[in-house]
Amino acid sequence: MRMISANGVAHHVREEGDAAGRPIVFANSLGTDLRLWDSILPLLPAGMRVIRFDMRGHGLSDVPAGPYQMGDLVADTEALLDALDVRGALFVGLSIGGMIGMGLAARRPDVVAALVLSNTAAAMGTADMWQARITAVENNGLESISDSVMQRWFSPAFLRTPELAAWRNMMVRTAPEGYAGCCAAIAHADMTSQVASLAQPVMGIAGEMDGASPPDLVENTVRRARNARFATIPAVGHLPHVEAPQAYAHLITDFIKETAHV
Repeated sequence: MRMISANGVAHHVREEGDAAGRPIVFANSLGTDLRLWDSILPLLPAGMRVIRFDMRGHGLSDVPAGPYQMGDLVADTEALLDALDVRGALFVGLSIGGMIGMGLAARRPDVVAALVLSNTAAAMGTADMWQARITAVENNGLESISDSVMQRWFSPAFLRTPELAAWRNMMVRTAPEGYAGCCAAIAHADMTSQVASLAQPVMGIAGEMDGASPPDLVENTVRRARNARFATIPAVGHLPHVEAPQAYAHLITDFIKETAHV
């Protein structure tokens, strides 16, 4: 287990693969931790330096007092990758992790050479919607919203599987202060100008049944970048690599090969 202090926050970090390989960095979604990527890593090409971390308020990382701003999350990630001496990385961000990736790639093209924006958008939801979720969590805990969140995360078929319990448990065991803090960050974020400024290759991935970031929302964001491509994985929700790991890994692997010399 490894902890690194970045931007004044202790982050739980895991490194795997070839320490001398090209870095690939994974950034999690709201209400998940770095285990989010467990099923996909064995399906990716060997020889890469794989970096995962828990963002502030999640997993084993610190839970600073909220609310947070998107700039806080971007600064955390920038400081963390600087501490790890990461340059020229492929950054894979899902949902809020994708928003973090947009901000970081715009600010530090030396750190992010290529970007996967998965199930995310430049702006997601409304401030009122997020405030209602924050209020529900503060008053009644994460369990009170867990059913509605699972409906957005997964397809009807996956909702009937035993594996659903593990994902629900991961979500409800997130620190409420951290979850609410990141909700506030999303509520007030608009990364449109950052995406439009990107010169790096960008791959957008959506889930056909995603109730949190529908395919058209993801595509509208991704297409603002200058060098972008987009794909939708059928019959999956907000966490497509959980429901269709082979299809997701195929898209990432092709993008790795295409950007190998970026």
